[in-house]
Amino acid sequence: MKHDRDFLPISREDLLRRGWYYYDFLLITGDAYVDHPSFGTAIIGRVLEAAGYRVAILAQPDWRDLDSFTALGRPRYGVLINGGNIDSMVAHYTAARKRRHDDAYSPGNRAGLRPDRATIVYGNKVREAFGDIPVVIGGLEASLRRFAHYDYWEDKVRRSILLDAQADLLIYGMGERAVGEIAALLAAGTPVGEITGVRGTCYLAKDPDACQFPALTVASYEEVSRSKRAYAQANLVEYDEHDPVRGRAVIQPHGDRYLIANPPAMPLTTQELDQVAELPYLREPHPVYDAMGGVPAIEEVRFSVIHNRGCFGACKFCSLAFHQGRMVTSRSHESVIREVTALTQHPGFKGYIHDVGGPTANFRRPSCKKQLKHGLCKNRDCLAPTPCPNLDADHTDYLQLLRKLRQIPGIKKIFIRSGIRFDYLLQDKNGEFFADLVKHHISGQLKVAPEHCVGHVLDAMGKPHIQTYEKFRDKYQRLNQKYGKNQFLVPYLMSSHPGCTLNDAISLAQWLNKTGRQPEQVQDFYPTPGTLSTCMYYTGLDPHTLEPVYIPKSPHEKELQRALLQWKRPEKRRLIMEALHKADRADLIGYGPHCLLRPSRPAKGEGTTKPPSQSRQGKAPSWGAAPPHKKGKSPSRTGRGTGKKHR
Repeated sequence: MKHDRDFLPISREDLLRRGWYYYDFLLITGDAYVDHPSFGTAIIGRVLEAAGYRVAILAQPDWRDLDSFTALGRPRYGVLINGGNIDSMVAHYTAARKRRHDDAYSPGNRAGLRPDRATIVYGNKVREAFGDIPVVIGGLEASLRRFAHYDYWEDKVRRSILLDAQADLLIYGMGERAVGEIAALLAAGTPVGEITGVRGTCYLAKDPDACQFPALTVASYEEVSRSKRAYAQANLVEYDEHDPVRGRAVIQPHGDRYLIANPPAMPLTTQELDQVAELPYLREPHPVYDAMGGVPAIEEVRFSVIHNRGCFGACKFCSLAFHQGRMVTSRSHESVIREVTALTQHPGFKGYIHDVGGPTANFRRPSCKKQLKHGLCKNRDCLAPTPCPNLDADHTDYLQLLRKLRQIPGIKKIFIRSGIRFDYLLQDKNGEFFADLVKHHISGQLKVAPEHCVGHVLDAMGKPHIQTYEKFRDKYQRLNQKYGKNQFLVPYLMSSHPGCTLNDAISLAQWLNKTGRQPEQVQDFYPTPGTLSTCMYYTGLDPHTLEPVYIPKSPHEKELQRALLQWKRPEKRRLIMEALHKADRADLIGYGPHCLLRPSRPAKGEGTTKPPSQSRQGKAPSWGAAPPHKKGKSPSRTGRGTGKKHR
């Protein structure tokens, strides 16, 4: 068991125990302090520590009490703020805007230990506590809100979070490079107002000519608040320029000031990723939380390893493209082997590595060689609707890594629980990886994300058409039969995405009925800031074409669409009946194998038209269908694009 002093200090007593009578940076976070490389606060804290700075952590301060912000005293150089591993509003509210009752990133799974819009609240409290001290905000919450953005919870366009948080700088994306440069400049005495040349940062200026990079200007906050067309055009530019190779700075006027977003920082090299991953993390929550029930979020990642960053999957509802970016980089085999070997010495280790993954587990390299010189293509996704001819879908490196890890003494099993991009896997004509995946790396079920079955809905999502998933499913079934495995597929599905009509939801229910399965969990589309899908939801326009897109917005229609994907549940019957009648699909009410709903019981004395021979018609689940789940044990979608991958 590690002593408290091995963690970064969290109290004045910790500072004194180290003999510190001053410290350099205060790092404030909306999460509990977990010293693990899956938590951004731990990474930034350890990166600064490795650079020679004294760092203190203020985790989940009481935002109603100013004294909690001054408890560790004033830092020498500045305050760094993040809202936590996931957006504080997503942590607090469901897609239906209902308050959540728990928070896995807080001690004891307790909700309410961080405020709504945590980055803004903390920023303003720091200003109140320390006056003109340099304030830098970062993390997912700040990254996705760096421009004027649609806010789903208030149903309006809000200005850049940089203004509302009263911060001097905003770091977007993965912040190790930027925070290192900023720290060095502040330590050298550079006024924070003069730190304007760091890639991966945003700042405010009175004059747009302050920008030090090639730049273009998008519509102002005021204009995108008035015009949905202007909002869609601006959002697409902001998305397209998020490229470390060809991206330009983006300038957006806000009143009499200009938000200047410098081009993205270059991704860390393999050597740099190795160094960050192998900093002296204790891989545990701080002991102060033990008496409070611990921090539940550690359980998913304690014995997991992140081997890559970035995702060129380009799902339009996913925040990854606007945060980590679409360029994939990965760690060396040697570094991952060292981490897994060290895990075998953990007192709680039982021989199982829960995941060797990342945003998308089977990405180990850029999608093509062209990216390294020219960046990612504009107006062309690597995988959808069809794979690019230049796609390099070689899994050899990942396969070799997994085989090496399986040979480490003490390892019983290496699982892959991050998302597998099945369309990318199918492009690899060498079947070795797929075979090894089925034979060695599945914990009973494999989670994949077809999301829908209707072509135009999948196009709006940036996903491949359903025939690709069906091809993958069939091959998965054959491999399971070949190797004598009884493993299942768990398909993630989404209701109410922009472009999805009630009839489209019915088509998805029919497709599920035909395949003989019904999902235990369905995710309703959640409009998080910055994504192209959220842009569609707000504007009703496809940002690429500016053509209208159907938007299921009313809570009741969203409820109907969601219910259709779980049509066998008795408590959904009224909603399913309403949906089918509303869509003029009463043909799906009956006793045939194609029907979704049985007719209502006839009144007493009316008899029944139910054919006796058809009373149990239907198709049995085929190979690859998911097993039935006990109540409360359905597969979780936590981590898709949030924990490690926030959507």
